Amino acid sequence: MVNGKKGNKSNKSSNASNASNASNGNVNHELNYVTTNRFYVEIDSTIAASFTECSGLGFQIQKNVFHEGGVNDQQRVYLGHIEFTDVTLKRGITDNLGFLNWATKIFDEQNGENNLRQNVNILVFNQAGETMQSWTLIGAIPIGWKSSDLQADGSSVAIEELTLAYEGLKVAKQGGGGNPTTRSKSGFFTSN
Repeated sequence: MVNGKKGNKSNKSSNASNASNASNGNVNHELNYVTTNRFYVEIDSTIAASFTECSGLGFQIQKNVFHEGGVNDQQRVYLGHIEFTDVTLKRGITDNLGFLNWATKIFDEQNGENNLRQNVNILVFNQAGETMQSWTLIGAIPIGWKSSDLQADGSSVAIEELTLAYEGLKVAKQGGGGNPTTRSKSGFFTSN
């Protein structure tokens, strides 16, 4: 039987045990995992939509490999530029034309808007609803939009895809922002 006193005593003893483990060099880690189905996307500081899929998030650093004469068991690796992969967001088609409008503004020379790039946040959270990581796509701009095939005998949900290219990536525990962004005098987008 657990009452307030015994519960407090057991909590104190487990905290003391954790403290003694930490002082002995043993670190006690809690399991705090993220599942792939718990994410949302923020554009312009608001949750943009419920997406069914987010794919392509990543980067690749170019490398140059050189072999020295006479050194047959090693190679020299020099790092080059970083290349960010395009991110594709998928969701069911709705009556909201926000993504399609964002993509078509790029090709509309009459719109007069110079600031079509935005920071986009992709946030993942754990089972308790706590934000575990936030990936901010810096200076994101749509480079593709596509609808799923429409079939007269089909019964599946129509899906739209938005593909984004971006100029930088910031990873943090907490996210926020996704505000429209402008280039600095040096030609770069701010990453905060």
